[in-house]
Amino acid sequence: MRCCAGPACASIHRSNAPAPSWYGDFSRKIVLALKHGDRTDTAPALGRWLARAGRALIDDADMIAPVPLHWTRLLARRYNQSALLAGVVGEVSSVTVVQDLLVRKKRTPSQGRMGWSKRRRNVQGAFKVNPARRQGLAGRHVLLIDDVLTTGATAQACAKTLLRGGAQAVDVLTLARVVRAAV
Repeated sequence: MRCCAGPACASIHRSNAPAPSWYGDFSRKIVLALKHGDRTDTAPALGRWLARAGRALIDDADMIAPVPLHWTRLLARRYNQSALLAGVVGEVSSVTVVQDLLVRKKRTPSQGRMGWSKRRRNVQGAFKVNPARRQGLAGRHVLLIDDVLTTGATAQACAKTLLRGGAQAVDVLTLARVVRAAV
């Protein structure tokens, strides 16, 4: 999933988003165990798996950043699963990870049961570039890491924020991705 400066960046297309797994019965258990089940011990293996799947995107990246949690959710969960994955991808690739590049400034409800348009509205204005990191973002190619890509609304909101903040391009790499049957 690539988003770059200019008119071609009207949206991010889910069909271009690489992920090592579809979000199905098996992967759902793994992702939810990491996300909500305190199974942080799975992050190293999952991060290495993610790095292998996203090798081409990693090779293009100047920096890696996770999708951030709002501080209240981070406090309740005690960790950000996307940040854990990003850390491992950075370790195995030697690409700098900027854990605080993005800040989630708006506490949003869980998107688990929301459709695309509700998700898009939910994350609209939810993110900002960390002012302390803005200068280092200018002209850079960012690889955004998240756990699951469902509709792409969160990834799109983050990418647009990064581009407005000065990034040249944003790619998105997720552990799993929801695939819907063609109608």
